[in-house]
Amino acid sequence: MLADDSFAKVVHDHIREFFTPEVEVVSTPESGFHLLDYVSNTQHLIVVDTIMTGRVPPGTILVFQEQELQAAGGGSPHYIGLCEALALARQLGLEVAEDVMIVAVEAADCTTVGGEMHSAVRAAVPSVIRIVRSLIHDSERTLSSAASG
Repeated sequence: MLADDSFAKVVHDHIREFFTPEVEVVSTPESGFHLLDYVSNTQHLIVVDTIMTGRVPPGTILVFQEQELQAAGGGSPHYIGLCEALALARQLGLEVAEDVMIVAVEAADCTTVGGEMHSAVRAAVPSVIRIVRSLIHDSERTLSSAASG
């Protein structure tokens, strides 16, 4: 793992205990075309990751919808990133969540192999867990209302 890039794995390890088996909580270091396996056949998708905007201090939590995410210019550092995987899945006619939320934390260092997570990034873990739990519970309520209505 690359320093702050381990953030999502830490969140995953703490969050999976909160949900029923109907909620699939997945952590993967994979990128590129492998992401198709994770973005396909979902109704709602919540992605937790680090981001480097350079506009906010490390540890700042950013929550936005897929449409608000701009793909990195000049190609993704992961070659094919989330935006590209979602677009490809849709072009292929695969079932992909229309509701994609991204919960990102501004990173300080995503280049040091085996480096320690920045203290401000680590401090964001409890807040991100609360945000993800809230987003999932909101999605479950929406699905329950649709099924009963």
